Amino acid sequence: MDKIEKNLLEQIADLHEVPQGAYNIRANGQMAGRNTTENIDIVTKTDKPGIDIIIQPGTKNESVHIPVILSQTGHREMVYNDFFVGEGADVTIVAGCGIHNGGDEESRHDGIHAFHLAAGARLKYVEKHYGSGDGNGRRVMNPTTVIELGEDAYMEMESTQIKGVTSTIRETNATLAAGATLIVREKIMTHGQQLAETNFKLDLNGEGSSAQLSSRSVAKGQSRQVFRSVINGNARCSAHSECDAIIMDEASVSAIPEVTANHLDAALIHEAAIGKIAGEQLIKLMTLGLTEQEAEEQIVSGFLK
Repeated sequence: MDKIEKNLLEQIADLHEVPQGAYNIRANGQMAGRNTTENIDIVTKTDKPGIDIIIQPGTKNESVHIPVILSQTGHREMVYNDFFVGEGADVTIVAGCGIHNGGDEESRHDGIHAFHLAAGARLKYVEKHYGSGDGNGRRVMNPTTVIELGEDAYMEMESTQIKGVTSTIRETNATLAAGATLIVREKIMTHGQQLAETNFKLDLNGEGSSAQLSSRSVAKGQSRQVFRSVINGNARCSAHSECDAIIMDEASVSAIPEVTANHLDAALIHEAAIGKIAGEQLIKLMTLGLTEQEAEEQIVSGFLK
């Protein structure tokens, strides 16, 4: 890999060298490296672009890295990845996409990740999106995540995008069986003319299922952000959705919640807060010797931690 591709891997997957355990690295539409383990298999799909990741029941303390990088301007692709996490497994999956575009054509990666967690399975899923390059070409990423949680399954998802992506539309659809838990934490920063749209749809179908959605974002310049969450409580369940955003310059942020209780014991809550940086916060930091710009950067950095 060249220097640009290595930097993309570092940004989206914290990889400075070949990772331990199972991995599949995709670069400009081609497989750039793969490793499987006794408990984790990775199989190339035969009917469409993408892979199947098969994690055996009872697998513990193992990880899978599946980063995607694009460094060729004008490259566009659609990828389908399916993850099958066996009963009682407890693993971490690190994904993400990095695009470097130094030309004038649009570079684009669209991906559909489908997670199938068997009963009692536990998964931590980390996904980062990053863009770089000084060309005029757009850097576009549109990830779709489909989640099916079996009885008493647990999934924690961390999604981060803080630099360089021109446009992204994120779709996350989840269904939860009895006792299942889903926790989602999202962090986004946009600037210039960028667009970031997030759409969540959750169906809590099982008794005792629960979900927590948290989105923190900063919108600068003339960028636009939209956060939509649709939560359907179809059994005795609980769910909490919150959107906190800092708006700056001439940016625009929308939070659009929808909660529907289809059961007497469905407890559903949504919270949203959108506002500018408080003047007293700036003043306090500036009295410590920071410029106004430095103070803003400190506040934004702390907000997105």
